[in-house]
This record gives sequence, C-alpha cells and structure tokens, in this order.
Amino acid sequence: MAKLKSGFTGERAIVIPLPIVSDLETDTLGCLLHITDIGYYPKADFHYRSRTKEEAKQFVLIYCVEGSGWFQIEGVRQKVLPDHFFILPKGKTHAYGSNRINPWTIYWIHFDGEKASFFSEGHDKPTRISPEKDSRIEERIQLFEEIFFTLKNGYSKSNLDYSITSFFHFLGSLKFLGAYRESISTKQNERDVVDDAIHFMRENIHKSLTLKELTEYVGLSISHFSTLFKAKTGYSPLNYLSQLKIQQACHYLDFTDMKINQISVLIGFDDPFYFSRVFAKTMSISPTEYRGKKKG
Repeated sequence: MAKLKSGFTGERAIVIPLPIVSDLETDTLGCLLHITDIGYYPKADFHYRSRTKEEAKQFVLIYCVEGSGWFQIEGVRQKVLPDHFFILPKGKTHAYGSNRINPWTIYWIHFDGEKASFFSEGHDKPTRISPEKDSRIEERIQLFEEIFFTLKNGYSKSNLDYSITSFFHFLGSLKFLGAYRESISTKQNERDVVDDAIHFMRENIHKSLTLKELTEYVGLSISHFSTLFKAKTGYSPLNYLSQLKIQQACHYLDFTDMKINQISVLIGFDDPFYFSRVFAKTMSISPTEYRGKKKG
C-alpha cells in the first residue's frame, strides 16, 4: 500500500529554515514557543508518517476537520474522527496516518519551546471540538491562516514575533477551550434559530453541508426551518450557505496567493471546476477575473 508524506492536491506547507529555527531557540520570545513547520493537507489519501524517539524533535499538533485517521504513541494506537485534534509529544516514538476509505483533511503544526509541553499536556489523546452554538471554529481557523501567511510573507523579526504571539493565542484556544467559548457566550444567548443556523454554516464552511444536517442541528422540520430562514434572510438556507462560501473564497482571493484548487477545498468544494462555476454564477466573473480586478 502506498504511503505518502506529502503531495496532496491543494496542500500548503511551510518549513522554517534551520538557521531561523536556531535563532528562535535563543530569542527572548522564540525560546518560549516557536513554529518549525506548518501546513494544511486536504483529503490526504495514503498520508502516513512515522518517527523514532530520536526523530521526534518537536511537538506535532494535528487538527482533523474532515475524514478520519489514526495515530499511535509508543505503540498505543488511537482513532481520530472529524473535529478532533491531538498533540504528539516530543521525544516519543510515534506514527500517524489517514483512513484509506475516508482520508482526513488536517491542519498541522510542528512546534517547540520552553512552554510547548505546557500546551501539549493532556492532549496526547483525541479531543473533540464540536460545532455548537458557542463554538468559535471559524475564528480559530482564520487565526491559523493568519499565522501561515505571516510566515509565508518572510522571516523578519516582526513577522516571527507576530506568528509566535498569535500561536500562543491559537494554542490557548485549545488548552482553555471552555474559557475561549464562554468569553462570547453572552452574545450567543441573544441569537435566534436562524442566527444559530448561520453560525453553524460558518463553523462548517469547509464541509458540504446538507439541508438535513442544518435542520437536525436546529431541531426543526425542513419545511418549517426553510420558511423561517427565508423570512428572515430572503434566501433559502442552501443558497445562503453558498453565498457564505463564495464570500470566504473572495477573502482568500483578495488576501492570499492560494491557487483556485486550494481555495475550493477550503470551502467545501471537492471539484475546483464546479467551484469556479458556482463562483461565476454568484459574482458574474470567474475567480481568476475576480483576483485580477482592481478593488477599493
């Protein structure tokens, strides 16, 4: 059976050069926490990695947003499902891989530093981040993207420091999941069923949600929910979801250099050609034309 470390359609990755990592290890801020590698693998079929104790030189965070996989630490194997994350400890033999039938889509970060073990403690087993009324999955993923593109813009002192402070926040949102959610719980209590559905759409913008999944989430029949949703927004639920996806695609086209096929998988379109058709129908121009258009 094939085993791949990388090379997946739509993948993105950054490996920080070793001289930069060495500087970070002695830097006032970087010695506390720093990233060595960061990336995103969509539908990573045949993905597999294994490391000996000597090769496991950093902590490895993997956040599975779709599909499934597995990991093992010193021979103990555990299953990974959608919306689960885990952190592999430094200095321990480990391996991980994607489910062959339902390959995972993952965000991943290799990191180290004096505070790395603090954030990884207790996460050597799968932890679920379920999309709920008070969840902030979209914000966390946007923070990941901000870290990624800050590093992609170069390794200046300000870029490295900003990526580190943002990463502290990212790890804190996982370590203190309850506090992260409760910090905006008052606002969430003021929402109605349509607002809850829109929040659920945003939290799952990377998935191909069905109308049935939306109605099951809010606990209403399809007809009742659709009537309420259209009365408040003027659109059907799936039409509104499509607009949210295209809105997010526009953000990526405006502020990143990602390819069309990379953007399409990020917003739940497996087929980049179908994504381009939906985009053109919504925006009246193709994604490529939109990216080239002057704005502002």
